[in-house]
Amino acid sequence: MNRRSKKSSRSRQPKEASLQSRLRIIGGKYGGRQIQYSGDQRTRPMKNRVREAMFNLVGPWVKGTYTIDLFAGTGAVGLESVSRGSIGATLIEKHFPTARMIDDNVRLLELESTVEVVSGDAFHWLEHRMPSQFQPPSNTPWTIFFCPPYDFFLDRQEEMLEMIQTMMDRAPTGSHVIVESDTRFSDELLPYGGQWDVRPYPPAVLMLLQKFK
Repeated sequence: MNRRSKKSSRSRQPKEASLQSRLRIIGGKYGGRQIQYSGDQRTRPMKNRVREAMFNLVGPWVKGTYTIDLFAGTGAVGLESVSRGSIGATLIEKHFPTARMIDDNVRLLELESTVEVVSGDAFHWLEHRMPSQFQPPSNTPWTIFFCPPYDFFLDRQEEMLEMIQTMMDRAPTGSHVIVESDTRFSDELLPYGGQWDVRPYPPAVLMLLQKFK
């Protein structure tokens, strides 16, 4: 009985790993293209249905903007944004093997001149590298994605709120901010609390805001 149980478990693993490693760009210029993903759950890829729902909302926003994804994970969100008309992107991912895989996907899509992949910690980048090294096109609104591990909104809440506030202060007029958390975090804690467009996609919650000034 135990042997059958182990065999059954082993027989499921390849299929599960295969399912985990399948990610695709949903819409835009590169819609339908597969991108690599190792299956490493530390990257917590946004579910396809949530990413599709999000870009149904923000797809018109990203056209002509510059995308910044501070917790890029698989890179799927940033690459989706470029596919839908963002003129460029900076994707930041601290897990080095995953950052290298994002680089591979950028090359696969021939986006080397458009997408910058930063291997490093987003908090460190914001404080030390962004002021001197980040040079997006001038007078171009940004589309900023904050999709960290959900626990960051609890364990590192003050840092997360400071990061969001700093990015909003630095962003040009007309920029858009998209925050993904789970239900343990309230949009009322965000800068401009109560003004966000909040959309639940259990267990995810999306919070969206445009900077007018």
